[in-house]
Amino acid sequence: MNIRHLLIGSAALAMTVSATALADDIYKWTDADGRVHYEDRPSGEPSEVRLQFSYNRTNNTAVQQRVQTRRDTAATQQAARDEAAADKLTAAENRAAAEEKQAKCQTYRAKLKTMLESQRVYRENAAGERTYLDDTARAEARSKAEELIKETCGN
Repeated sequence: MNIRHLLIGSAALAMTVSATALADDIYKWTDADGRVHYEDRPSGEPSEVRLQFSYNRTNNTAVQQRVQTRRDTAATQQAARDEAAADKLTAAENRAAAEEKQAKCQTYRAKLKTMLESQRVYRENAAGERTYLDDTARAEARSKAEELIKETCGN
């Protein structure tokens, strides 16, 4: 029921507004019950008042310029949001890369520590069997671990 009243009221308002837009003269008067009426013809009531309206034609060029300015502003704001999102993504990628680098650094340091502290160092071959390194291979592995630490850790 409320929707019906709303639709009827909206239709009445639309007709009133459209009639007002087309009419040259609008008259306002109040009846004996205190209700206000608007008409496009004089009613002859003593409380009747002729309303004065003035309007300016729409400047299409000005409207188009305002619309274009709003579009440009929206595009600039969207570009700024996109750039901020890209910067945020890049920062996250940089953090992830730094964390990965730090993890590798710790792994290489742990391997070097193991090589320095252990008497016997081994590697597993393709069959999963241990192959112990001799002194020369151990020195090469130690040298390679130190090199990886310098590259990865920076010191």
